[in-house]
Amino acid sequence: MKISKDIVRHIALLSRLELNEEEIEVYQQQLSSIIEYVEKLNQIDTKDVEPTSHVLPLNNIFREDLVKESISREEVLRNAPDPTDKFFRVPKIIE
Repeated sequence: MKISKDIVRHIALLSRLELNEEEIEVYQQQLSSIIEYVEKLNQIDTKDVEPTSHVLPLNNIFREDLVKESISREEVLRNAPDPTDKFFRVPKIIE
């Protein structure tokens, strides 16, 4: 199926693109090539192929949430460049 220049202009209008005549011709050829390729794919027999959402099988790897002791506040603040008593001191960004 060959895409007409009118269809390319309509797609450009919907996409809010301003195309000159040279660009319209380029897009006409490119879109026609894409449609031709899809038509080739439609000729493939897929009756016995189950639909998939991914080419490769995906398995989620879940682990149990375990409550663990975290690092103490003093230990965390020890690495801070300019800590206060209980918090990180950061440069003021809002005036």
